[in-house]
Amino acid sequence: MLPFQSVSFSAVAPGRRLIVTGAVHGNEVAGTHGIRRIIGEIERGELELRRGRVTFVPITNPMAFALRRRSGDRNLNRNLAPTANPVEFEDHIANWLCPLLAEHEVLLDLHSFQATGQAFVMVGPESNAGALEPTVHGDDERDWALRLGVRRAVDGWLDTYARGVAERRARAERQAPQAGRRHDLDPKYGVGTTEYMRGTGGMALTLECGQHEDPAGPEVAWRAIRNTLALFELVDAPPPLPAHDVEGLRLTTVIDKFDRADRFVRPWQSFDPVRAGETIGERADGGVVEAPTDGYIVFPNAMAEANQEWFYLAEATARFAAAAAPTSSSTRA
Repeated sequence: MLPFQSVSFSAVAPGRRLIVTGAVHGNEVAGTHGIRRIIGEIERGELELRRGRVTFVPITNPMAFALRRRSGDRNLNRNLAPTANPVEFEDHIANWLCPLLAEHEVLLDLHSFQATGQAFVMVGPESNAGALEPTVHGDDERDWALRLGVRRAVDGWLDTYARGVAERRARAERQAPQAGRRHDLDPKYGVGTTEYMRGTGGMALTLECGQHEDPAGPEVAWRAIRNTLALFELVDAPPPLPAHDVEGLRLTTVIDKFDRADRFVRPWQSFDPVRAGETIGERADGGVVEAPTDGYIVFPNAMAEANQEWFYLAEATARFAAAAAPTSSSTRA
């Protein structure tokens, strides 16, 4: 069985506890390269940790990384939680990773995506006391997101995904009642690294560093780590200024593939605009998938399997117009 690795640095002075993860999906390696660059800078004395603790996980899913594909046995970033009876390799990762996340206060999770497009950050919900994803860190996450060095921010992940899972479950039960045992029909299937971190009372962001093969991706990851270390005062460096031109989008809908032969009518890229009634794709049975409203397409995945997410739709939000700095005293709820 492949080993798990984390690299941790602790300063003498107290401070925030940050964890940075890469290659949660094995073919998303921009974060791995950015993390290794930062580790080298710390080890060579080029970057000095002055306060707190930072832990790096360059390769979170070593099986998927070795296979150069998204997953090993299943998607690690879905239904993430410890289990007393691990079966799949990702279950073993979860049993190691979840306690490690819980030791920290802040998570920066580094990813990339399949379709062409620019880097962006995924942010959690606004502060709320609801049942799905309660948090007191909504404003802090928003303001941290404005300082990562990207110009687009997206929220609305978990509630949109939960609605998608409910539709997937209803469809599966109509077709085959025994299908309810599948992982992807679990109401918690949308919970990944950042959602798990928020569930422990921490704060978290997912940074999508660009398309998988984009040569600029490692630089995007490296800059975001440096900015995060400075923002939370783990290093002595000027805090990054907020970007005032960040485009804010909120996910509203997720559409599954029903059949592997479902196809897009053109090679969509993330954040391409769509108009209400515009044809996005065609089903294998001849049906047409149209945009229900004006908006944007996000995460179009022409390679998706049947009964998995095919693409998301998003609408504009003004949430990211504010730019107050997160306070260094913010702690777990």
